[in-house]
Amino acid sequence: MARILITSAIPYINGIKHLGNLVGSQLPADLFARFMRGRGHEVMFICATDEHGTPAELAAAKAGVPVEQFCADMHKVQADIAAGFRLSFDHFGRSSSQRNHRLTQHFAGRLAEAGLIAEVSEKQVFSVDDNRFLPDRYITGTCPNCGYESARGDQCENCTKQLDPTDLINPRSSISGSTNLEVRQTKHLYLKQRALKAKLEAWIDSKKDWPILTTSIAKKWLNDGDGLQDRGITRDLYWGIPVKKGDQPWPGMEGKVFYVWFDAPIEYIAGTAEWADAHGLDDAAWERWWRTDKGAADVTYYQFMGKDNVPFHTLSFPATILGSGEPWKLVDYLKSFNYLNYDGGQFSTSQGRGIFMDQALSILPSDYWRWWLLSHAPESSDSEFTWENFQASVNKDLADVLGNLVSRVTKFARSKFGDVIPAGGTPGAREAALIDALTTQLRSYEANMAAMEVRKSAADLRALWVAGNEYLQAAAPWTVVKSDPDQAAMMIRLAMNLIRVYAIISRPFIPDAAAAMMHAVGSADWTWPDDLAAAMQTLPAGTGFNVPENLFRKITDEERADWQQRFAGIRT
Repeated sequence: MARILITSAIPYINGIKHLGNLVGSQLPADLFARFMRGRGHEVMFICATDEHGTPAELAAAKAGVPVEQFCADMHKVQADIAAGFRLSFDHFGRSSSQRNHRLTQHFAGRLAEAGLIAEVSEKQVFSVDDNRFLPDRYITGTCPNCGYESARGDQCENCTKQLDPTDLINPRSSISGSTNLEVRQTKHLYLKQRALKAKLEAWIDSKKDWPILTTSIAKKWLNDGDGLQDRGITRDLYWGIPVKKGDQPWPGMEGKVFYVWFDAPIEYIAGTAEWADAHGLDDAAWERWWRTDKGAADVTYYQFMGKDNVPFHTLSFPATILGSGEPWKLVDYLKSFNYLNYDGGQFSTSQGRGIFMDQALSILPSDYWRWWLLSHAPESSDSEFTWENFQASVNKDLADVLGNLVSRVTKFARSKFGDVIPAGGTPGAREAALIDALTTQLRSYEANMAAMEVRKSAADLRALWVAGNEYLQAAAPWTVVKSDPDQAAMMIRLAMNLIRVYAIISRPFIPDAAAAMMHAVGSADWTWPDDLAAAMQTLPAGTGFNVPENLFRKITDEERADWQQRFAGIRT
């Protein structure tokens, strides 16, 4: 049994996330976590809300509530939506937790002791009308790299270039829209990332099996002229983690907080500590996942995130870990994703464009979305959500292929054989060929899932469903029952066992439908079918079964047109 640590990029607290956010981190991480649990491994899957920085303050101001209340309310909203999508986090934490306060301050103290923190006097934008300094996202302007007119002061959403607020052309306050801005002197702490370049480069070079997307982004940021830079880790904000060296004050840094990019990744560790606290466990319970001197040396750590988060997780967060000089666990494999676009344009949280997670659940159950998003995951390139493609995929893959098989088998069994799986008949060459074909396809599925090849895994799973349909089409028990009821009974018994196998292997993709399939065949045995021939005999004759409601209903043309129109505009 392996020990698997999984983290997905933690979503900002400033609103409900769109489907592009979901498929870029949390959903594939959940797929992998469910698969690894299904294979019997020990899994720790951690996520959280990212609650500090300007997005939180701006969103709270817009909502007219204190930022502490806004974050608490939105954490519950995001946790509820994550549960709606069946995201199987072991803990969904908060970066504003006291655990994260203490750990962030601890890392800052260690970095300072190592000589990796510099106090830098710098010029920063000050809004005269707002009477305050404007850090990063409090400033909007034109990107000097691509000309995008709504670039933020920390990063351009359009071209992903990392920016400083003073880089922006025609800057304006995100609070008031004022252009009455001045550049004034202030003092901040910087992490000396350049001093860690050799260590970071050696670490990245050691990751031979990382996706090309991850490695190429990491090396670009590491080696480009404006790539790896010493980076500010404090801001002039009210809401955040107070700047301290461990538990000691930091002279000259009174009233400042740590910058969100510094404290947010530390929440992966803090969130695991929060998990231990929530279960009444001591520190050893979470340290065995994160401290290589306390049991984490045999942990394999996987991160999942969109490509815009890769620089922070291949350079900045590792710089914090390496610079601390302590035996913390570094990520072993970082699975990154391109962007999911929306119906001819881009999803955008800040602009409210696309379909958002709460809206999606309001019109269809989570399995419909999970299947489409994962089977179209933007791995090798950007992909695009269109309503036509979504309708076609749901209707064909889920309704026609999988749902139809479960419905036909159980309804036919009830009508011809009663309330239990029938006895009789002997499997022959056709059944042996089916098991051989399924075994080959299942091994491919397992290999692709283990390698986090999401789209290939979905294609394998669909092929497994198709193989069962093709067998039933050729065997035709509904015809055979007229001349040889025993042979028809054998076919149905095999098909019932096949439904159980489908439930187990489909569970990472479509957990609700998997539970319905398992209930339909009267089983609660989720043992992975390592030996498929044996698994196809798990349910003996005489086992009671149920005829489920349709697993999946088809999406009508009228519904598709309605949704396409309803979600064509901007979310308010």
